[in-house]
Amino acid sequence: MPELPASIRACLFDLDGVLTDTAALHAAAWKESFDEYLLVGGSAADAAYRPFDIDGDYRTFVDGKRRADGVSSFFDSRGLEVPIEVQRQVAATKTARFDDLVRTQGLEVYPDVIGYLNYLRAAGIHRAVVSASEHCKDLVEAAGIADYFESRVDGQRATADGLAGKPAPDTYLAAASDLGYAAADCAVFEDAISGLQAGAAGGFGAVVGVNRRSLDSQPFFAAGATVVVESFDDLAH
Repeated sequence: MPELPASIRACLFDLDGVLTDTAALHAAAWKESFDEYLLVGGSAADAAYRPFDIDGDYRTFVDGKRRADGVSSFFDSRGLEVPIEVQRQVAATKTARFDDLVRTQGLEVYPDVIGYLNYLRAAGIHRAVVSASEHCKDLVEAAGIADYFESRVDGQRATADGLAGKPAPDTYLAAASDLGYAAADCAVFEDAISGLQAGAAGGFGAVVGVNRRSLDSQPFFAAGATVVVESFDDLAH
């Protein structure tokens, strides 16, 4: 059973797809928003305007990134020059769709999360949540896990402090600094390729790929994961 290095003194967690089962809601909201544009922007026969693919496009170009970065990354991948005001509208539509999905479907914490957070707290290992979401505060409070975290670095904090989004390591480095530790003393927990790349770029002591959907683990390792698990129960504790 894999375990974190003994030197780890703090754990830095992504939110969506790691702590809460909201990654699927984000992906669905992005698909609706992008497809709405693609449907009116051109013909589906044109590869550039083919529907947004959750398994391919979401994980590769959008997952883990701030909204504006995800929008531009996806359109760039299709070779589409989309006016900035249209990109902003797509991002705004995504936020509205996601909020609707949370209201109608609810917010669930993965069943292994509370036990692992309790273990870390009892062991004296500090904890932070790091998310590109501008609604991170509301989401962790709605999920009932806000009190487990001593630091929250989210989309609002990144904008206020001028922190580059994932795959840059800035937000994770800020969380480590908040907790009073160097990157080498911290473990990053991520499900997104961009987040794993951020962990690797920041020189963190461990980068844990959280593979909730039992996908091929090779892309996780290629992006910088030092260990890949499907559940926190797979980690020694």
